[in-house]
Amino acid sequence: MSEHTRAHAPDHAAVVHGVPYPNNYSTEMLTFDRGKGVYLYDRAGKRYLDLGSGIAVNALGYGRRDLARTAARQMRKLIHVSNLFATEPALRVAARLLEAAAAVLRERPAAVHYGNSGSEANEAALKYARLYALRTRGPGNHKLLCFENGFHGRTVGALSVTPNPKYQDPFVPLLSDVTVLPYNDAQALEHALTPDHAAVIVEVVQGEGGLSVMTSEFAETLNRVCAEHDVLMIADEIQTGIGRTGTFLASEQLALRPDIITLSKPLAAGLPLSATVIPERINSQVKLGEHGTTFGGGPVTTAVAEKVLHTVHDARFLDDVRQRARQLEEMLHRLLSERSIVASLRGLGLLRGVELALTHEQAAEVIPRLLERTRSAGVLVLRSGANVIRIAPPLTISPSEVERGITTLDRELQRVEDEIAQNTGGTE
Repeated sequence: MSEHTRAHAPDHAAVVHGVPYPNNYSTEMLTFDRGKGVYLYDRAGKRYLDLGSGIAVNALGYGRRDLARTAARQMRKLIHVSNLFATEPALRVAARLLEAAAAVLRERPAAVHYGNSGSEANEAALKYARLYALRTRGPGNHKLLCFENGFHGRTVGALSVTPNPKYQDPFVPLLSDVTVLPYNDAQALEHALTPDHAAVIVEVVQGEGGLSVMTSEFAETLNRVCAEHDVLMIADEIQTGIGRTGTFLASEQLALRPDIITLSKPLAAGLPLSATVIPERINSQVKLGEHGTTFGGGPVTTAVAEKVLHTVHDARFLDDVRQRARQLEEMLHRLLSERSIVASLRGLGLLRGVELALTHEQAAEVIPRLLERTRSAGVLVLRSGANVIRIAPPLTISPSEVERGITTLDRELQRVEDEIAQNTGGTE
């Protein structure tokens, strides 16, 4: 079958029914076979423009021979040695991460703890924070503070600071003594943060919770009150780090000065790797064997991460990301002005959200249908929160691909508008 014929094969031919996964996943899944650039191909050969990049993971796109060569070369040398030994790729990546984190960390970074996922990175950060509070201030100073609509992972500690009943309720009791505040409410933060807190964990852009962006006032308050109380600030840059917002770290754009930074998703271009970066003030309190990981920081994942960091750190690369972000923002502003269903725009850089003017009941019905229609039209977008469409393409996306993706989304939004108007008799 020719590529042209395969490209027009029906979408449903690639949908697998009754997948052998637990019920926490969908029972029907589209099955992908390969990728190239910013496109994915399902097993029937249909092509999709990917505006989700594997939930902001595939920042450099698909089918890159340079990454494949890097991984294969390292696999021929060494795949795994555990965390009892060091390898050259892991040492070099740690050095680069320490250098990058120095631009934002309140104190010069001193150490990198590797893991395999964003949840693990945040879990390590919470453990380090509690350990620091115990060793410097004594028992009882272990409270954690997080924010509404935040998302920090699915493991028990990370889930405890992810205050969404849908995720938390089936697994209570979780960690106790967690304070939850409204996001971007500087006054509430001033009143609630006390010296018996070990840490505040926060996202610069709330990736899973609706893509709200931290305000400058809130960033300034976080910097000040955390320093006043010696409460550690953890900047969760799992989704925003490694160039996604146009700077290497999103914290740079708001002058946020955290004590700990967590990174993962795009760090190893789709291979599982995370990093928790800490300063000497914290590292000096840690004792041998108090935390660890078997697979984190393996030679293959860090070899690929080194290539990713080299690529993204290039000034021209980040300039291209900012240009595409401006183009995307302009196109989304046209949606806002022309589509009554679009309530607001959110996000930063190439992590953007389109909030839809839907009731909770409407969103539960309309958004899955909208995602399905854009998928059938050959464009993949994601959901964030209850009523926000998330756009997080590979950072290598071209101007024409941005235009095609948003034009397709616009067309499907218009269809939804028309259907809502028909169902309500043409009234708002």
